[in-house]
Amino acid sequence: MRSGASGAASAAVVTLAMLLAGCGSTPRPTAGAGRPIGGKVVDYPVKVGAPYQVGGITYMPVDDPDYDMVGMASWYGGEFGGSPTANGERFDPGRMSAAHKTLPLPSYVEVTALDTGRTVTVRVNDRGPFAGNRVIDLSQAAARALGIERSGTARVRVRRVYPSERDRAALRGGGQLAMRTDSVPARLPATARAPTPPPQPQVRPLPQPYRVPTSAPAPAPQQGQVPIGIPMPAPYSAPSKPEAAPAAAPLPASGSWFVQVGAFSSLERAATIAGQLGARVSDVGALHRVRLGPYASADAARDGVAKASAAGYADARIVQD
Repeated sequence: MRSGASGAASAAVVTLAMLLAGCGSTPRPTAGAGRPIGGKVVDYPVKVGAPYQVGGITYMPVDDPDYDMVGMASWYGGEFGGSPTANGERFDPGRMSAAHKTLPLPSYVEVTALDTGRTVTVRVNDRGPFAGNRVIDLSQAAARALGIERSGTARVRVRRVYPSERDRAALRGGGQLAMRTDSVPARLPATARAPTPPPQPQVRPLPQPYRVPTSAPAPAPQQGQVPIGIPMPAPYSAPSKPEAAPAAAPLPASGSWFVQVGAFSSLERAATIAGQLGARVSDVGALHRVRLGPYASADAARDGVAKASAAGYADARIVQD
């Protein structure tokens, strides 16, 4: 059962859109690949589908190969079991599947629950959710695997992926790929976990003061003797105070350390992520890099990695120009 009334309403809208297709009031999302109801589940051909309307809002499906979004997820379950999906399959709450408003059908996404750190791969075969600003509707099995079944909704990161044929076949057949749990320290590159300390400035030791040797005084001449001219030592003068060696100037901070959140082919997508994180966008060829920084050192850049990871961008890494 989908948690929360809004979640149930979202799935009900999808089902209603399908049942009323052709009546003119609520166009059904264009069916893509999949199978006729009761047939074999397949992945090809993949179809984007035509624009459609739900609740007076027009949705424009698009094939975004670099789709990467952070937002709220919900789930739907048993009461919709057996209902037709947007690509003509039967919904099974026990399979690792999901509904998305615009991605091609079918396609695959990796979903990370930001509260639990768990990540699963699901197959997108339906349209939705249409409640609030949620980005994905998960099957009950996927919600359970992520640890968000009880809460009903959760903040997630959704990233499009391209599993191997073997993994796709496992998901089509009702299996589940190995789940992983990420933690921030494990995702940090080695340079961030143990930064090399900067070289210490070399300071020359001060020279020891030079002591001028003095000669023992000559004995006084006895009476009646003519003193032989003995060279007198030069008058002693204290050595001048040695000049202190100039202190080594501190090494300037290079300021060339950055945290790269990602590189995207879509400028609009890069700008959206940069706005979320307060980062900058720089172009490298056809890609648009999203970066935090600059930082004075790799150690200082750890804060940027933590910030990006907390926002759902677990692949953020420290780089130096």
